[in-house]
Parts: sequence; structure tokens; C-alpha cells
Amino acid sequence: MLLYLLAPLRDWWFGFNVFRYITFRMAMASLTAFLITLWAAPRVIRWLTELKAGQPVRDEKEVGGLYPLHRHKAGTPTMGGLLILLSLVGSTLLWGDLLNRQVLAALGVTAALGGLGFWDDWTKLRRSTSQGVSARTKLLWQAVTAGLLMAVVLTDPWYSTFLEVPFVKGPGVDLGGWYLLLGFLVLSGSSNAVNLADGLDGLAIGCTTMIALAFTVMSYLAGHSVLADYLLISHVPGTGELAVFCAALVGAGMGFLWYNAHPACLFMGDTGSLAIGGALGTVALLIKKELLLVIVGGIFVAEALSVILQVASFRTTGRRIFRMAPLHHHFQLKGIPETQVTIRMWIVAAILALVSLSTLKLR
Repeated sequence: MLLYLLAPLRDWWFGFNVFRYITFRMAMASLTAFLITLWAAPRVIRWLTELKAGQPVRDEKEVGGLYPLHRHKAGTPTMGGLLILLSLVGSTLLWGDLLNRQVLAALGVTAALGGLGFWDDWTKLRRSTSQGVSARTKLLWQAVTAGLLMAVVLTDPWYSTFLEVPFVKGPGVDLGGWYLLLGFLVLSGSSNAVNLADGLDGLAIGCTTMIALAFTVMSYLAGHSVLADYLLISHVPGTGELAVFCAALVGAGMGFLWYNAHPACLFMGDTGSLAIGGALGTVALLIKKELLLVIVGGIFVAEALSVILQVASFRTTGRRIFRMAPLHHHFQLKGIPETQVTIRMWIVAAILALVSLSTLKLR
């Protein structure tokens, strides 16, 4: 918004010219999202508390040895993802290019999956149970959202169905019509993976912030023709503006972590986890870093794989690979304190973010 309101005033005073630069608006978007979150969080927490939107904790029969570790969290306000959406969308609308189709696509997908998460959270609260929207309904919603996103992607002449492969020069592999399936897998996979990882105070949002920071850099490079050609990565005009969106997600994540750090005052719920997972998947698709998402989001991939392997092993052999899935619960039941599990996963997420950035040059 400010790009169109203030940048034209540069002829009156040269200082307004700064609003034309993506780097400036990236920094301001991150700072604005952070400040919005800090300002709104106490009000959102108070509102959710008045609504009695407290986090239900499953009983001893359902979670076994995990119950004593989590029972103190019962009643903590959930649906805090509304706070993330408020700061992310608000900051992006303020500092982003509202005529940029990539930014609008990212905002649209984030809002759509945030709506799905809110529906799921509200259903759980209304029924006073851990069971919300059915898995089939979630997948259908995600499939429709992915289809609309692919319509935006594939109608842009600058996009192709080529899959860029990390560490390999050249355009990669042409998937043709299979690229539509890839779009669904990336979007639903990232959304559900973040949802699975949201089980410890600060875990999901801390890792998300590091991934978003890496994607901020990648989006800027993908939208810069000279830098993209130099690094031999896909150049997609307009994706530089996604750096503003990603920077806003970094700021929103840091602000939310302020209240979500152990012991958490607020949980994001599915409202937040499905939305930010979808946001990360959308950016990966738009900047042609679909496979790189597996590296930079390695923590979320590991969490999702632990669930898949656990279910597959139990159904085929009757045995469990992990003490409990997702993976963070396995570490908890091994006696590792929650804060140690969380911080160590943050460290791994930071390392993976650095590794992903190194792939831009190592080809």
C-alpha cells in the first residue's frame, strides 16, 4: 500500500524514493509484523481466555507417559494463529506490492488454510474433544486450494513445469502434467508437516522463522534477473516481492515466539500451523524451490516421516519404531526436557537453512 501512496512523492522529496526498494520494505515489513504481534498479543490472549478457548489435553489413556509432561498446559489459550495471520497479512498489505500476483497468491493460500485451521480448532473447542475436522475434509480443502494456486502459477508465462534440482545446473526435470500433483503434495505436505510439529512450546514457530528467513533471501534472488543468472537459478519476475511477505512472516514468527516460548502463554493451534505451513509451501512453489523445501524444512519433514513410519510399522508388524510419534514426543519420553528438545531442533533448523542457502552456489 505504501509503495503506491508514498513512492510517487519522490519528485517532491527524494527520501520517498526508498519505498521503491524491496530491501527497505523487507526490513520494515519484518519490524512492523513484530510490533503488531507484541501490541496485539495481550489483547488476543485476553479475548481467547474470555471465550474459554483453552487447549484440551488428552487423558492418560490416550497419551500414556506423555500426560504428566503436558497436563499443565490444559487451558492455555489456543487459536493464537489468528495473531500470526493478523500481523503477517497486515504487514504485507502495508509494505508489499498489492498488484503483484505472487504476493496475492501467497496471501490467498495463507488465508484459505488459516480458515481451515480455524474451523478445525473451533470444532474441537465446541465439542470439547481432540477430534476436529476429518482428515478427508482437510485434504479436500487443501486440494482445492492447491488447484487454485496452480491455476495462478501455470497461467503465468514465466513459470514452467520444470523441477529445479538442488546442486544440479540447468532447468532440471520437466514434469509436464505431473507438476499439478507436485503442487498438491508440496502445499498439503508442508501444511500438515508444520501441524504435526506443533506439539512443544516454541518448536514450530521457531523453525518456521528460520525457514522464512532463508526464503526471504531466496525470493529476493529469484526475482533479481542479474543475481539469478549469476547463481544459475530460476528467475521468475515479480517473486522479489515475496521477500516482503517472507520477511513479514519472520517478524510475525519472532513476535509470536515471545509469547509461545516455554512456558507458553498462547498456542497457535491449527489456525496457525496449517496457515504458515501453506505459506511456506506456496513460496517454495512460486520461487521454484520445491525440492529445496525438503532441505530447509528438514525438521518438519522428519516430524512427518516419523508419523508415517510409525503407522506403517505398527500396521504391518505390530511394532513401533519410536516410543511415540511425532519425533519430538519420542525424545520427550526418553527423558529429554522439553526446552532441550525445542532448542536443539532450532539449531538443526538453522543449520539446514544455511545448507539450503549454500545450494544456490554449490552446483
